[in-house]
Amino acid sequence: MTSNISTRPRRSVLYMPGSNARALEKGRSLPADGLILDMEDSVAPEAKAEARAEIKAALDQGGYGAREIGVRTNAFDTEWGDDDVTAVASMACHAVVLPKVETKEMVLHAVDLIEKAGAPDTMAIWCMMETPLAILNAKEIAFAHPRVGCFIMGTSDLAKDLKCRHTPDRLPFLYSLEACILAARAAGISILDGVHLDLTDDEGFRASCEQGRDLGMDGKTLIHPKTIGAANEVFAPSVNEVAWAQKIIDAHAEAAAAGKGLVVVDGKLIENLHVEEAKQLLSLSDAIAKNDASNGE
Repeated sequence: MTSNISTRPRRSVLYMPGSNARALEKGRSLPADGLILDMEDSVAPEAKAEARAEIKAALDQGGYGAREIGVRTNAFDTEWGDDDVTAVASMACHAVVLPKVETKEMVLHAVDLIEKAGAPDTMAIWCMMETPLAILNAKEIAFAHPRVGCFIMGTSDLAKDLKCRHTPDRLPFLYSLEACILAARAAGISILDGVHLDLTDDEGFRASCEQGRDLGMDGKTLIHPKTIGAANEVFAPSVNEVAWAQKIIDAHAEAAAAGKGLVVVDGKLIENLHVEEAKQLLSLSDAIAKNDASNGE
């Protein structure tokens, strides 16, 4: 299965409260790769219906450019869950963001709801991985249905259930993060890191982004616009990385044209897997540039 991570930048994906019309308007001008318009945690019970209507109206109006839009529903064990998912099926968005996904059956239930409601074939399902059972079932969830396009780590809820602490090195989460990365990569889907809760801790936020990138995450979910710039920077290929990727590709092509089987660049042996990685990196870099241009950045 081929991954979609090189064709759709997901460096920064910002949660926005669906009941806040000003926030939904502001999202049209923010430099985030994606937005998650939220009906769940950021919306009070008495405002759930309002949030659903506000989100639909904002998406009908459009103006979000190349930003990828997901809509987070309430969980299936609430009174709003099924109706939320059914409503999102007809919204002008890219993905249904399902909270508290724990089993393949939950994914298939969501698929059944959106398809009965006439969702386009392109509408994806993003699964929030935020409970111990979700982590243990990561593989079956990732492979549950072709509509599954992304995992989102819900580290705040996961910490509550694990009874673990948010430490600077995030050691308590490493098994969970890696288990979901393995499942996502095996299924060829994207994966986004969990939020950083301390908005006063700029250094810690950047370190969390760098750790997520090093582990293999595609980007970071965010709770405040001020963190978008750092996430975009950390999860984008650097100028030096782009130059090195191009150098590898050029050297490999030159060697192939000359009938040489061995390629060495700056003392480093270059194999086909390195060339493939270089091409993916350049593809991501190009997609980021196009995304930013479309969003007026």
